[in-house]
Amino acid sequence: MAFLDKIPYTALIVFAVIMLLAPFKPMPHVIEKLIMLKNGTLTKPIDIFDLFYHLIPTILLLLKLYRDYTK
Repeated sequence: MAFLDKIPYTALIVFAVIMLLAPFKPMPHVIEKLIMLKNGTLTKPIDIFDLFYHLIPTILLLLKLYRDYTK
């Protein structure tokens, strides 16, 4: 997890926001996939991978925050 220490917060925040909002039209994938998850229709492996793919920067940001504040 030492690679997280090398990534600056600004870059990680910008990347996380862009990935959360991509694609910008008609609806971001994260919102679409979370609605599918709520409705129980998130069953295709490609949809699950897509949700995980768009959440990776946010997960890294949360891990970095946790790591910095638990030192």
